[in-house]
Amino acid sequence: MEPLLRVTAPTLDVLAALLAAEGPTWGLLLMKTIGRPSGTVYPILERLERQGWITSSWDDDAERSGPRRRLYAFTAEGQQAATDLVEARRAAAAEAPARTALRPTTRPATS
Repeated sequence: MEPLLRVTAPTLDVLAALLAAEGPTWGLLLMKTIGRPSGTVYPILERLERQGWITSSWDDDAERSGPRRRLYAFTAEGQQAATDLVEARRAAAAEAPARTALRPTTRPATS
């Protein structure tokens, strides 16, 4: 499994949604869950799969109508890495308001 070199907010959203899912999930459900478009979600899924964080397979539910779904699930290493990454970013975000509240600014004060 390769480390993620670029971790964006959409990547964190995808990772968090996959962690919250109760098993393999499909791209459209992820898009609806996180509110991001397909042009954002599917490239992230492809990158995560290429780097060994997730695996994908085709849904074989013959009773379901409609096109087949591509299901995505974490590898064991990917799930642990995603959990660590999402928790670290949440902790950093929780600390951020305290750090930036006293940050000086060059903007003029308005009244």
